[in-house]
Amino acid sequence: MTPTVLITGASYGVGEQAAYQFAKEGYQVAITATKLTNLDKTKETLKSLGVQALCCELNLRSQESIAQTIQNVTSEFGGLNVLVNNAGENIRKLAVDVSKEDWDAIMSTNLTGTFFMTQAFGQYLIANQRPGSIIQVASVHGIVGAKERSTYGITKAAILHMTKMLAIEWAENQIRVNAVAPGRLETDSPSRAGTGNNPEYMADMLNKIPLHRLATAQEVAQAIYYLASPAANAITGQTIVLDGGIVAG
Repeated sequence: MTPTVLITGASYGVGEQAAYQFAKEGYQVAITATKLTNLDKTKETLKSLGVQALCCELNLRSQESIAQTIQNVTSEFGGLNVLVNNAGENIRKLAVDVSKEDWDAIMSTNLTGTFFMTQAFGQYLIANQRPGSIIQVASVHGIVGAKERSTYGITKAAILHMTKMLAIEWAENQIRVNAVAPGRLETDSPSRAGTGNNPEYMADMLNKIPLHRLATAQEVAQAIYYLASPAANAITGQTIVLDGGIVAG
């Protein structure tokens, strides 16, 4: 049976590249975004690869939306083998300026939404006695501190620990749970619109990275696929860090 992957937040960047990577490896692909029109580019590229993707509108703040997405994918493809939790929101504010509304918005999507999306997939696998793989897209901000990144970093740190907790709990069900933690990426993410266009800022950033380069979204996608592949069948509860050596320093 052809394996199936569900990738959240697949309209650009890591999610988009992950969709291409799994498609090239012969997977059936389901992709999500907050609006279906955001998936047009990814969908067309997948079509050019000979893959007819299932596009789903997903609101991670809604339990109903999460449940409906899992139902849609499993009904369409007859099963689901891999979940890539890439969808999330970012915020760049000093901790003293973060409002309760800011906090709730980021937590409800990045942490609460990711947990319940993972739970829904885990429930499906366990109920159907299927093995499976879950890959969480975290961030180096979940490992090291940084100015103006507290709220975002806290959600990503929680996701990294969630990865360990669920890996242990679900190991008996042959469900592997791993994560990737990218640093700043060479990508078309909207979050790069400001500082990413500042040559002095980027030069200073590269000087702080031991390899003096940014990872690409494609490299992160390849790491995600590796964790989902049979080559990683002995790996669970782990995080691959793609940061050019920052954490090692």
